[in-house]
Amino acid sequence: MVEELSPETVRERIERGDDDEFDLIDVRDADAYDDGHLPGAEHVTIEELEDTVVDRDWADDVVVYCYVGKTSVQAARLIEEYGDADSVASMAGGYDAWDPLEAEAAD
Repeated sequence: MVEELSPETVRERIERGDDDEFDLIDVRDADAYDDGHLPGAEHVTIEELEDTVVDRDWADDVVVYCYVGKTSVQAARLIEEYGDADSVASMAGGYDAWDPLEAEAAD
């Protein structure tokens, strides 16, 4: 079962500089990624992930997010099954849950 991390937990890891120690993967489409993404996130579509998951050298920890947290669970399962990461998690609520946090931080 894929672990789900809250957006707050992911934010804390990024702010501590832990993003050097984990892969942060955005599986949304390219337009959505270009419109905005989490700091340090790498854009990898599901199709690209399916093609590269076995060959990629994953960080020990991987966090995946999508729009609302559904597709990222599937992507995390794929990485768990075929990748070499020790820990894989999905960000609960996806980018939609992150956006309000950005607005709060700007206030």
